[in-house]
Amino acid sequence: MNNENEVNIAYQNKDITSKIMAEGFKNKSFAVYGIDVPKIVDVRPTNLPAVETTELRIDDLFYLADDSVAIVDYESKYSEANKVKYIEYLARVIKRIYNDEKHFRKLRLIIIYTADVERGTTTPQLDLGCTELTLTEAFLNDIKSEAVRKQLFKKLENDEPLNDEDLMRLIVYPLTYIGKKAQQEAVTEAIDLAERISDEGKEKFVLSMMLSFADKIISREDTERIVRRIKMRSKVLQYFEDEKEAAVRDAVENDKRNMVIGLLREGDPFDKISRITGLNEDKIKAIESSMLQNA
Repeated sequence: MNNENEVNIAYQNKDITSKIMAEGFKNKSFAVYGIDVPKIVDVRPTNLPAVETTELRIDDLFYLADDSVAIVDYESKYSEANKVKYIEYLARVIKRIYNDEKHFRKLRLIIIYTADVERGTTTPQLDLGCTELTLTEAFLNDIKSEAVRKQLFKKLENDEPLNDEDLMRLIVYPLTYIGKKAQQEAVTEAIDLAERISDEGKEKFVLSMMLSFADKIISREDTERIVRRIKMRSKVLQYFEDEKEAAVRDAVENDKRNMVIGLLREGDPFDKISRITGLNEDKIKAIESSMLQNA
């Protein structure tokens, strides 16, 4: 990020995606990126306050099925100096986990390189004598962009459901291209593909993760497009949730009404009916009045 405004946008994107990320990543795997680690069981907030006035923020923090914690960072270039940053990540995550849980967890530091970095051009180890840093590296350069695009497009054209591996490929698809211009164009194309997903939950997950994974390259226009789409989907989903809840409430009310009618016909007093159904006496009297009118 080059200025404070862009940083704020990135942080807002994280806030938008946090809940969707936590739910969407459960039981998924990084194996599609060539990383052999256990499945994800939870995603945690990534703010790591320090004593300094600045705040270090890693990209994602995942709890895995073997009780280890994976720190995931995305890089568009390799630098030995980044290992200093990674050690700071580890130190602060260790401190937070120990303060919260009073024990240590095994940590994995996963670095996912965009297609700008080729396999064999990095050094994943750092030996400092008293401690050794070992990175788990994934290279999106290994993923064939056009093959992924064609496969996903074919599935979506045929209205086939995307599996977890398809979703994981789609969210990093823009980063499988070399150079910021090609990556930005791929973001727009990936959004087009995501909007074809019929499953609203999967679509929201993919779009939200694009905000998170591609926040260093995504244009303001595409950011706004994704946010509008997520909000629209959220409103649609909320509408159906509200409709479902209303239907459930109506069914419960109807069941209670039928129960009240049955008890009234048996001659049970209002106070007893109230205890059985949970309805107040005024509601019971109204049901009785309606019952008598329709008799």
